[in-house]
Amino acid sequence: MARLPRFILPDQPQHVILRDNNRTEIFCVEADYRFYLDKLRLACQKHGCDIHAYVLMTNHVHLLITPHKEQSLSKALQMLGRYYVQFFNHCYRRTGTLWEGRYNNL
Repeated sequence: MARLPRFILPDQPQHVILRDNNRTEIFCVEADYRFYLDKLRLACQKHGCDIHAYVLMTNHVHLLITPHKEQSLSKALQMLGRYYVQFFNHCYRRTGTLWEGRYNNL
């Protein structure tokens, strides 16, 4: 069964939560946080999102982000996820997914 499309209103702030898979760490050292934030900034610039606030916990992320187009948020998070998972898996010699499915937005 196909996933239902998300209901996104452009120019309205979204609270996004990204959780790790199996409650493992997604940030182990300071360089992990810096890489994630750098790629978050690049992804948001490329896909038209404004970041208002973020909280990076060791095993999950909270973002307050405003997409300017209907697909902006999903495209930005997809780009960010691809960069970060590849980086994390390479650094820690692991394979597979890092995230617990799609992001949640409240």
